[in-house]
Amino acid sequence: MNRVSFRAEEVPLPAWQKRAKAYILQILDSLSRDRWDLSVLFCSNNRIRELNSQYRKKNQATDILTFIQGSMYRGRYLAGDIVISLETLEENAAYFGVSLDEELRRLLIHGILHLDNMDHRTNETAEPMLQLQEKILAEHAGVLII
Repeated sequence: MNRVSFRAEEVPLPAWQKRAKAYILQILDSLSRDRWDLSVLFCSNNRIRELNSQYRKKNQATDILTFIQGSMYRGRYLAGDIVISLETLEENAAYFGVSLDEELRRLLIHGILHLDNMDHRTNETAEPMLQLQEKILAEHAGVLII
C-alpha cells in the first residue's frame, strides 16, 4: 500500500486534494510501485522561487521541484517530496492551452517519475522521460482531479 500526504504553504490546501491523492495512487499502481511514501507540497510562486534558489541556485519560480529521498525504512520506500506552485500551474495551463486539470496531472506524473529516479536533460518531447510522462497521461486521461 502506498501513502501520500499533502501540505500547503502560502496558499490554501486545495479542496481537491483527495482526488489528487487517488490519482497519485493510481499512477503508482500503474507503475507497479508499492510501499511508497511521498509528500506533495502546494505553494505560491514566492515559496517555490525560494526553494529553487536555495537548492538549485536558480532565483526564479518554476512549476515543480522534486526532492528525492530514495531510502528504505521499515520495509517502506521513502520516495521524497513533490513541490508544485499553484500559480505557475495556472500560468502553464494558459500558456500551453490545456485545462488546469490536465496540467496538474502532468506535473504529478512528472514528479513521480523524478522520484522514481528518472530524469531529462531538456524539455524536448524526444526525451524518454517526457515521452513516458505523456504516455501515462494519455492512459489515465479519463480521470479528473480539479
